[in-house]
Amino acid sequence: MRYQISGKQIDIGEALQIHVKSELGDVLNKYAGRPTDANVIFSRSAHEFDCEATIHLSTGLTAQAKAHDHEIYAAFDKCKNKLDKQLRRYKRRLKDHHRDRAEPVELFGASSYILASKDVAEDTEPESLQPMIIAEMETQIPSLSVGEAVMQMELASAPVLVFRNEGKEGVNVVYRRDDGNIGWIDP
Repeated sequence: MRYQISGKQIDIGEALQIHVKSELGDVLNKYAGRPTDANVIFSRSAHEFDCEATIHLSTGLTAQAKAHDHEIYAAFDKCKNKLDKQLRRYKRRLKDHHRDRAEPVELFGASSYILASKDVAEDTEPESLQPMIIAEMETQIPSLSVGEAVMQMELASAPVLVFRNEGKEGVNVVYRRDDGNIGWIDP
């Protein structure tokens, strides 16, 4: 298990790092079979400390949580409790998928772009229909079943997830609808 514990513009002491490794290790040993790495980032916004944790599991799934509090240890404890709740909620499903899957999830490379948003008045016609690209990054598209994709989207608290459907070998999308249900696009 690899831990990466860092702070954004704040100093993270040795005692906090030991506390994070100990507490997070207990949660992961209890619920997750083989976690590969954990990334915990502490930051400060005004008078509160923020804690953001991301855990990558050997099954290819990712669990994420964020929390904030006036004390840095309390912020981590709240974040740890959210991760604990997520992993407890999906423990049975994670174990079932782990038994069916002999090797880790296959990932495919793709390009991800960030487009500039323009504040244009409703009456004006844009000069071009081509958006301005302000950032280009590499991203990974996992090869999952639809059930695993929905679980991954919920674990990451993401509004949408693009994945390669194992059953049909095509690219699919699952997303959270405005009515609270999950939508699935299978072209």
